[in-house]
Amino acid sequence: MEKKAFELDKLTRRQRHGLLLAAVAPRPIAWVSTVDKDGHVNLSPFSFFNAFSTSPPIMIFSPGRRGRDSGIKNTHENVLEVPEVAISVVGHDMVQQMSLTSNDYEKGVNEFIKAGLTMVPSQKIKPPGVAESPVIFECVVNQVIPLGQQGGSGNLVIAEVLLMHVDNQYLSGEYDLDITRLDLIGRMGGNWYSRAFGDALFEVPKPTSDLAIGLDQLPKEIRDSKILSGNDLGRLGSMTAVPSSDALEQILQMPEVINVTGDAGLSMSTKWEQIQLLGKQWIQQDQTANALALMLAYTDR
Repeated sequence: MEKKAFELDKLTRRQRHGLLLAAVAPRPIAWVSTVDKDGHVNLSPFSFFNAFSTSPPIMIFSPGRRGRDSGIKNTHENVLEVPEVAISVVGHDMVQQMSLTSNDYEKGVNEFIKAGLTMVPSQKIKPPGVAESPVIFECVVNQVIPLGQQGGSGNLVIAEVLLMHVDNQYLSGEYDLDITRLDLIGRMGGNWYSRAFGDALFEVPKPTSDLAIGLDQLPKEIRDSKILSGNDLGRLGSMTAVPSSDALEQILQMPEVINVTGDAGLSMSTKWEQIQLLGKQWIQQDQTANALALMLAYTDR
């Protein structure tokens, strides 16, 4: 596929911003509450955010400098005065309130009040959390790293989690969060968001201690398939063992396979297409081992 190349240093700040944020998505949102040295509370969302370590438990978010005047934001000012943050996650049922708190209010304005949200006192830090949020992290700020002085420059706020609060209704075990019920949102480019719920969620088994065979171990006829997608090939290559010769023979005896291979009216190329379509169907039905055996058996004939 042909791609267009962009030299980012030749683009405007707005052009870079649009391209980068549309391509690196969805991004989780840190709903960050802080206090200044006089105790004024601020609440703002940041999608330059993620968890970066579990030992120690570290989260990083980045309030950028304002584009219009290169000034630093209230959150940035506050963490320099009081190096503590409460990070609340954002569920779909509060996305509009979250967006409201992104308004650039004057320093000292409490966005909790503007957005009709409830401040829940923290146990180890001064900033409160968002009571309506399903998960809140109490953090101390270890370091703030400025990335530049011009508008749009980020400032990495490295925060260590001291305490994590989880609503009981979202726990599926003593230490397990029910991903299917959290209904979190992610930031896309422009005005777009995504929702991690329902059909948008899917599982991909993690690799085991047994190494995957890899696509390089598949015959060229399978790797070059126009019917199998990259995901289909990835599933085949993720198998940890090549099926035995007995497994290949057993597959060839299955009625649905015989219906294809035994049809004298079909050309070899048509049979191969039908075999691939059957294999693709089995992959989608989580019968990947059978799909691999089927296509290996046919290409080995």
